[in-house]
Amino acid sequence: MGIMNFFGDINREMKKVSWPKRKELSRYTIIVLSTVIVTSAFFAIIDLCISFFIRFFLNN
Repeated sequence: MGIMNFFGDINREMKKVSWPKRKELSRYTIIVLSTVIVTSAFFAIIDLCISFFIRFFLNN
């Protein structure tokens, strides 16, 4: 009976969740993807700069 109570509790809790509407979900998805792209570009540029300086100093 314990496992049935567990899944029953999960079902009741999931009904209480406030799920985002389609428009909100689309907006949040765009925000997350934009943030990931900008952050990735930032770290790629930093990585290229650091690599350039390391190669420059090691070759001299």
